[in-house]
Amino acid sequence: MAGTNYVIASAHQIAGIGFTSQRTRTRMIRRLIDRGIENEALLQVLATVPRHMFVDEAISTRAYEDVALPIGEGQTISQPYAVARMTEILLEEGPVQRVLEVGTGSGYQAAVLSQLVDVVFTVERIRNLLDKARSRFRALQYRNIHTRYSDGSWGWASHGPFDAIMVTAAPAKVPMPLLEQLTIGGRMIVPVGAQDGAQSLTIITRTRDSFSVREESDVKFVPFLSGKS
Repeated sequence: MAGTNYVIASAHQIAGIGFTSQRTRTRMIRRLIDRGIENEALLQVLATVPRHMFVDEAISTRAYEDVALPIGEGQTISQPYAVARMTEILLEEGPVQRVLEVGTGSGYQAAVLSQLVDVVFTVERIRNLLDKARSRFRALQYRNIHTRYSDGSWGWASHGPFDAIMVTAAPAKVPMPLLEQLTIGGRMIVPVGAQDGAQSLTIITRTRDSFSVREESDVKFVPFLSGKS
């Protein structure tokens, strides 16, 4: 494309070698299956999205371990199981068209979602992380991801309502503006709880008159913070 100032990732970069190779990714998928992930379409996506390209090269050999890894700015890329389980919950009621992600981070979760839903809107409060994520989306040619530099608690009302909202940091209390941006029947997947205490992966579904809530499991996410940096 004329006028671009970025490089499209090569097939060799995407495929990886050694600890980032397809064989290593396949081992990750087997671990996820052993832990109960069943959605076949999701597993296929996780086997192909190059997680090693969403972390610094110095730690890329650890990209397919089932651990969270640092991405700078005091943030992490979630462990593959957390990404897989939250995505599986988001899809468990059937096809989803429009998703809002709160907390772009490395961009990996948005990349996975983009292969399974029609369009992803993702907001990030840390400029440096968002710039890196945008570069990765361009390099990997993910064309259905829309990004915004914004305080996540505001959501992205001008593009709502959303069929699903995924929050990748833990608020002590879910911001009401996010709940209001769900469609009727839409669901939010969010880890709720204090950083130094218990957090629960919580699924909130908007009904015609209210919200229904279920808690699934104990999790550990970075805190949900306000403001931009």
